[in-house]
Amino acid sequence: MIETKDTIIVGIESSCDETACAVVANGSRVMSNVVATQIDMHARFGGVVPEIASRAHIEAVNTVIREALDTANITSNDVSSVAVTHQPGLIGSLLVGLMAAKTLSWVWDVPIIGVNHVYAHAYAAALDSQPIEYPAVALICSGGHTALYHCDAPTEMQLLGSTIDDAAGEAFDKVASILGLSYPGGPIIDKTARDGNPAAVAFPRTLLKGQSLDFSFSGLKTAVLYHINGIPGMKSTGAPDEAPRGIENFTPQQIADVAASFQAAVVDVLTIKIRRGVQQTGAKTIILGGGVAANSALRDGAEKLAAKLSAQLRTAPLKYCTDNAAMIAGLGYHYLAKNQISDLTLKATPTVHM
Repeated sequence: MIETKDTIIVGIESSCDETACAVVANGSRVMSNVVATQIDMHARFGGVVPEIASRAHIEAVNTVIREALDTANITSNDVSSVAVTHQPGLIGSLLVGLMAAKTLSWVWDVPIIGVNHVYAHAYAAALDSQPIEYPAVALICSGGHTALYHCDAPTEMQLLGSTIDDAAGEAFDKVASILGLSYPGGPIIDKTARDGNPAAVAFPRTLLKGQSLDFSFSGLKTAVLYHINGIPGMKSTGAPDEAPRGIENFTPQQIADVAASFQAAVVDVLTIKIRRGVQQTGAKTIILGGGVAANSALRDGAEKLAAKLSAQLRTAPLKYCTDNAAMIAGLGYHYLAKNQISDLTLKATPTVHM
């Protein structure tokens, strides 16, 4: 139901492999949130194929917009602004959503607001919930991004550290492939790890020098590969207790142990970096966002860490962890409140160094 004081934002998200549109009132009340996923299209490739993704966005974008408006039971006359992801992401995918948003902005005669997809993940914890208390430290983890931010407000974020190689979600996908598991890797490793021993394999925790807040998961991924297939160029010693290499020689229990041990290593690194970020900034709120924020071990680890640090933990609801347009519309509300709007010259930017 719409009230006269409501500020209604229509959000559009198409940065990677989800085409999404949402309607959000006053920055937090989600009136509709429609997502068309492309997981099945990309599963056989083990990752997102940009050309396939952009073509699928073209096919889906009008449908998700209409469904979002119908579900929210609004018309164009109710809309205050259109918010759209314009960075970062796949350039072809971004352009589809951006062109749709520009069209709506022009036809409806409302402002257009460009939103940073990563910043929106840090805001997702406020959807259908109470406002986030700032300052905060936000960990954004997904297939394309792993970064730590100091947040003074929804629209004021300072980068503290980011990955220097693989993102955490990317590592999950690659390790799932090594273990012969399905795509995407995050959910299946989380599920498989529940039957495993997280201390079974002593995988490395790459923390980098000093009190660095940057991340690196490439070495961990390689350690899993060598554990499964052996180290290239090294011959077997012939010892009786040496297990044959190759995933076909691992039992389901051994695979579960590897998954659990890998997941434990990732969670340890992420929580250590969060702790460092909180200690360096003095923030009293911890935010988890992005697809990897749905991981049960990470959520549990962050909850324990927050208790130790006497900090408040804000995690995005599971349905808002993966890419969605509600977070875009929600954050767009705060830009509109500050009159930080864009115009029809707004450009798509695939990679942003922040």
